[in-house]
Amino acid sequence: MKKRTPQSAYMTQLKQSSAAPILKWAGGKTQLLPIIDVHYPEELKNNEIDTYVEPFIGGGSVFFDIYNRFQFQKAYLFDNNPELIILYNSVKEDVDLVIKELGNIEDEYLSKDLGAQEEFFYNVRIKYNQDIATLHKASNHNPFNAKRAALTIFLNRTCFNGLFRVNKSGAFNVPFGRYKNPTILFAEKLRAASEALKKATIKLSDFADSENYFDGKTFIYYDPPYRPINLTSSFTAYSKSSFGDSEQMRLSSHYKTLDSQGVLQLLSNSDPTNYCEDSFFDDLYHGFNICRVDAKRMINSNAAKRGNVRELLIRNY
Repeated sequence: MKKRTPQSAYMTQLKQSSAAPILKWAGGKTQLLPIIDVHYPEELKNNEIDTYVEPFIGGGSVFFDIYNRFQFQKAYLFDNNPELIILYNSVKEDVDLVIKELGNIEDEYLSKDLGAQEEFFYNVRIKYNQDIATLHKASNHNPFNAKRAALTIFLNRTCFNGLFRVNKSGAFNVPFGRYKNPTILFAEKLRAASEALKKATIKLSDFADSENYFDGKTFIYYDPPYRPINLTSSFTAYSKSSFGDSEQMRLSSHYKTLDSQGVLQLLSNSDPTNYCEDSFFDDLYHGFNICRVDAKRMINSNAAKRGNVRELLIRNY
């Protein structure tokens, strides 16, 4: 009898549902979901979880997967990237307005030739970045802005490699993608995402804030900015806040605190031993279950350097 792989077992269990990520996201977990599924806690698979928490929502692959397949009472989704919080709250609260705004952008963009599309892209990017100083101030932060949400999707779908990357000032700095016919508006996907997000509270917050939101049987999945696995792999700029080793250590301390309180936790990160003898995470999470899994690296300026690398899945159960 042919042995079932994690991929085949996952596809057998997966319910038909269109709730899925609405952004292309560097480090997104869509391709890794069949492997992550193997490491979900039994309490989740048995629909015994009351509260799901994701302190680094990013592209949201794991949240949407859990929403599609399991039952839970409530969810809390956090990130320190204001654009993500605006996007997800806007899609949650008024998806039809986001669709309308994005449709207007798509109509104007696709009516142009490639040269004019490039000019349009950079004009949008300039305006998008000019508004950052106002929109990102804590006192001005409004998590509902359909126009801004539509612009975030547009830039993500038309920029090079579908990245979301910012500089130290928080400005989006990915160049034009030169795609001939990109999909910009995907209304049904947005509506399905909206239904899933209605089950969640979505907040601009540091990951440590999750300590205040576990309730009943709680499962937390962490997907922080990955620690670079070599000297030339330093992409952690999903937001202007850096996430260096001191932040990785702070996250580990937080993880251990919640472990002592009985919270089920799963964490993803890069595996430094891909290229050298570096026991950083083995030391940091000593005593927990550390599993090394193969993952595809899809984003690299050099196509020859894309391929399988090991990642870590760290769980306390």
